Amino acid sequence: MPCLVISAAEVRRLLPMPVCIDLMAEALMTLARDEAINPLRHAIRLPDDAGILGLMPGSMTSPATFGLKVVSVFPRNHGTSYDSHQGAVMVFETEHGAPVAIVDAGAITAIRTAAASGVATRLLAREGARALAILGSGIQARAHIEAMVAVRPISHVRVFSRDPVRRQRFADEAIDAFGVPVDACDSAEAAVAGADIICTTTSSKEPLLRGDWLEPGCHVNAVGSSVRWARELDTAAVLKSRLYVDRVESTVHEAGDYLFPLKEGALDEHHIVGEIGDILLGTLPGRQSDQEITLFKSLGLAVEDLAAAHYVHAEAVRTGAGVPVTLGGATSASA
Repeated sequence: MPCLVISAAEVRRLLPMPVCIDLMAEALMTLARDEAINPLRHAIRLPDDAGILGLMPGSMTSPATFGLKVVSVFPRNHGTSYDSHQGAVMVFETEHGAPVAIVDAGAITAIRTAAASGVATRLLAREGARALAILGSGIQARAHIEAMVAVRPISHVRVFSRDPVRRQRFADEAIDAFGVPVDACDSAEAAVAGADIICTTTSSKEPLLRGDWLEPGCHVNAVGSSVRWARELDTAAVLKSRLYVDRVESTVHEAGDYLFPLKEGALDEHHIVGEIGDILLGTLPGRQSDQEITLFKSLGLAVEDLAAAHYVHAEAVRTGAGVPVTLGGATSASA
């Protein structure tokens, strides 16, 4: 069986956002049913704190697959021609353990991360949520507009990032891409004023979203920080919100947005309401009122990468995409 190498451009073509949102919902339910293995990621910091090399293995019973994402994370790539996340997702079949796909990890990560936020928003944001705020102007910022438009009737977007040239260019391009008004704001506070949905998609190590700015009934997707030593939300923002996560185990080990308030003694482990997968299964309630502030803390999970890459591989086989290479294969038994 050949192994297909699938490029970023092919991933974007084969994995539409609405399809990926449904795939993420299924993957999170599979995890919640204990039908998947999702170990904590292993990461090493590179010399001079230039970046991180992360390893994320996992397996699923539905679809039956296992594999590994290996990805470098270089935050300083923001504003350059290089993705901040680069690497590959390796997908294996479960009968003989043969590798069947090597898929561009940057494209998979961009789409599945925003799609997971789409699942959370579909479950937690108010039905009539229309005003969207985006903090950040990179790949995840764009992907999150696409995901939010897919699950709520977004009528207006405000965006903030620290570079005025980049944020204006981002706003102009987003208007053309999504057909909704997009305003570039001079501050994070101005961007989130009156927002029904807020997505934080930055590489900031210090809080840039403050609890004082959150209005009753809003929903927040916090996705930019996936390490213990960085956070995008201040303690007040977390305290004001009902906190839902993709995986409790990952949150208590890796999420700076949760761990900083915990270290300060501002909250305890009971502040985590539960996992999105449990809402999907009907074993955990979601939003309780139109005035409640909800928060989804996303760290990204190997099962999300696997579900997306498995689908992309199947579509590549169906459409003839990808470049076949030979890895491993059958061998003759020696006498």
